[in-house]
Amino acid sequence: MDLFEYAAQKEKESASPLASRMRPRTLDEVVGQQHIIGKGRMLERAIRADRLGTVIFYGPPGTGKTTLARVIAGTTSAYFCQINATSSGKKEMEEVVQKAKDTLGMYAKRTILFIDEIHRFNKAQQDYLLPFVEDGTIVLIGATTENPYFEVNQALLSRALIFELKRLDREDVALLIRRAVSDRERGMGAFDAAIDEDAVSFLADASGGDARNALNALELGILTTPPSEDGKIHFTLEVAAECIQKRVTRYDKDADQHYDTISAFIKSMRGSDPDAAVFYLARMLEAGEDIRFIARRIMICASEDVGMANPQALVVAVSAAQAVERIGLPESRLILAHAAVCVAVSPKSNSCTNAIFEAENAVRTCQYTIPPYLKDAHYPSSAKLGRGIGYEYAHDFPKHFSRQRYLPEELGDRKFYEPSENGFEKEVRAWLDWLHEE
Repeated sequence: MDLFEYAAQKEKESASPLASRMRPRTLDEVVGQQHIIGKGRMLERAIRADRLGTVIFYGPPGTGKTTLARVIAGTTSAYFCQINATSSGKKEMEEVVQKAKDTLGMYAKRTILFIDEIHRFNKAQQDYLLPFVEDGTIVLIGATTENPYFEVNQALLSRALIFELKRLDREDVALLIRRAVSDRERGMGAFDAAIDEDAVSFLADASGGDARNALNALELGILTTPPSEDGKIHFTLEVAAECIQKRVTRYDKDADQHYDTISAFIKSMRGSDPDAAVFYLARMLEAGEDIRFIARRIMICASEDVGMANPQALVVAVSAAQAVERIGLPESRLILAHAAVCVAVSPKSNSCTNAIFEAENAVRTCQYTIPPYLKDAHYPSSAKLGRGIGYEYAHDFPKHFSRQRYLPEELGDRKFYEPSENGFEKEVRAWLDWLHEE
């Protein structure tokens, strides 16, 4: 790096956003993620010992994926190279690999390649890295906001350790905010700003665990707020509210946020928690989830988890699905809430679900013959084949019930449907017992 490049780099650093300037430089400065970099944890030991292997950091924006890579860069004795998958291609990777080979051969130094947004690389680009990761030419660090088990090649995953970064706690974000306000070297300390505690709490909460979001709002507020009569910039709750006018809903309809939220929604209905069900419904609606998809999941839950314990739950769910098709948003959110609450508060039974699973297993594993008296007898010559002969018409018997056998003989006395003691199904059990009384 010559003198001009050094000056340009320094100018870039001083003009960069607060969130970038405040990136931790050492492992001790990192806030949060103690489940992976806490004292004695495997990743912490590997970084301090400079024995890091191929890893992929996975987590929401603003949780420290790039930060950890930069900390590794400042800790390791290896040559460190960074590229971004959104703007780099095979040509850039070929240059990195060639330089890594030269560095290893001439200086016996490893090369750590950090690829941000690694999920943006296509399969061919990811496959290109495999032999060089395999033979140790490069140590790969990937960062992604998408679930790597969906977006990264299995061959690459098998050679890497996956570390999931969690959203920062409110206390962690609050610590970063206070640190940025007082830091005179890299933060906003030179502005002599004072931040109210309720403003700290609001930013920490409204950022949704995204440190970058909180620091961007802090920087905006301090830079745009004029000093008061005492010469200080007072960052109040009102200033904080203006800087973050709406909490960001983290939701990607093509990735695990989609699957995680719908999973939580279904499990809340199954678990008879209407409050949680409505909360996750609101989250999906706020994020723009397809209302027809939500309606389908409610219908499935009404049958799978409620079943005969409340037969009307499926009726409500199907009616809701038809209604949202005809009405659309915003009114459909009321209909979906109606259906979701109905399913959540209904007594639960999976007896029908178990019945079809058991019956399917029997169909696949047993050889059987339909009893001839149950076979179709509508055509003229059916009697010659014994079709329908001996069939007992149920309405000709007491209780409108015949004790004739309906299951194939090969299945013996198998029971597929066993009514529970919940809701309406308790009455079903009693009715069946009454039918079979001698």
